[in-house]
Amino acid sequence: MSFDDDFKELQPTLFALAYRMLGSVGEAEDIVQEAFIRGLRAVVDGADIDSPKAYLSAVVTRLSIDHLRSARARREVYFGEWLPEPILTDDDPGLDPAAHAEQADSLSLAFLVLLEQLNPVERAAFLLHDVFGYGYGEIAVTIGKSEDNCRQLVSRARRHIDDEKPRFEASRQERQRLAERFFAAVGDGSVEALAEMLAADVVVYGDGGGKGPSWPRPIVGRERVSRLFAGLGADMKDVGVRMELHEVNGQPGALVLDPDDRIVNVFSLDIADGVVQTIRSVINPDKLGHLGPLADVRGLLRRASQARLSLHDRS
Repeated sequence: MSFDDDFKELQPTLFALAYRMLGSVGEAEDIVQEAFIRGLRAVVDGADIDSPKAYLSAVVTRLSIDHLRSARARREVYFGEWLPEPILTDDDPGLDPAAHAEQADSLSLAFLVLLEQLNPVERAAFLLHDVFGYGYGEIAVTIGKSEDNCRQLVSRARRHIDDEKPRFEASRQERQRLAERFFAAVGDGSVEALAEMLAADVVVYGDGGGKGPSWPRPIVGRERVSRLFAGLGADMKDVGVRMELHEVNGQPGALVLDPDDRIVNVFSLDIADGVVQTIRSVINPDKLGHLGPLADVRGLLRRASQARLSLHDRS
């Protein structure tokens, strides 16, 4: 098998690693491509790469660590809440339920946000061991640490993660059914129906990055959130915006689309104990372009405002 063939086979796993490291689709794709270029150059120069998987995983990990170190400084001055770039993870018919659950938990926006608490090397060691099943010897070679040091890194990272690891509804079907009811209630603008599906301490996070309208601070509490989303549903109806249900990062969610099927924002729900615990909204256009053409969100807001004024005038 040629190096090109090895790379094509390994590319999904390499992207999965880079994406979990960085929380960015574009940056992950760039790093995977750079790893391929470096590997191909090494082969052309006569290098004997015994294990393309080990070689490429090491390059992707090291590039991700370097990139994450510079990205962390940018995130410290990010406007409002920072959330990862969402990806759609709708059904893979070849994935068994147990594998899907494991993949979904490590892809969730909640989990990726939690990983931000780890330093880049801790993050790499933890992901390689606990998510991708690498041995400590392999991790040591990959990140340039001793095996004992890698064990310490993974143990320390796991303690941080376990303390705050999100819980999700055990049944995927139950999550999907509740999500369908939730988004239907948003479309109906029903405060009462929404309130019945929300945890008492439900939290909403919005990522606009200063480039799109959003909520700069978390919104907490069943009453506030139910009224917020009922009003949002009314605004959507006024301007012809609709919600299309999808699995987002392994959890139930939705694309919000304008009348021309352009993307407004993405919602993701954390569901546990039969209620919605957390809602995350990504509306920053820089984080949505990989999903399709983008809507003119500010134009939609102007139309919604005009619709409300018109309604007020008629009343």
